Amino acid sequence: MKVVIGSDHAGYDLKEELKDVLKEEGVEFLDVGTINGDDSVDYPDFAEMVALKVVGGEYDRGVIVCGTGVGVAIAANKVKGVRAANCNETVSARFSREHNDANILTLGSRIIGGAVAIEILKVWLAAGFEGGRHARRVEKISMIEERAGVSE
Repeated sequence: MKVVIGSDHAGYDLKEELKDVLKEEGVEFLDVGTINGDDSVDYPDFAEMVALKVVGGEYDRGVIVCGTGVGVAIAANKVKGVRAANCNETVSARFSREHNDANILTLGSRIIGGAVAIEILKVWLAAGFEGGRHARRVEKISMIEERAGVSE
């Protein structure tokens, strides 16, 4: 599995913690930034970079961190083919993969601490898409994108 990870300034420290987990788990990853630590940057830029690398097929999944996880989820979900899930606990993280085939996980550094985020990431990485009745529903999401003209 290959993962692309990014964050804004608010998510920088948590992103760095999560990179250590990816290394420990033997997951190949690319960090698209920010590399500026606390220097203010715009979260949609990093959400888009992660999203495009996932839907472009370069990476299997993506992780994006900002203050709440909400802004990056909204931005990433504007890219056709993205199913970004903002998760604050492990049950939603697991179901986002099993039922929704979420390909991007978003996390809020101001909402959850590092230990919780690490557990969420591990559960999310380990979970697979169940398919079956859920595949039909994910396909309907794709059909909504087509009808609504969500950009690529």
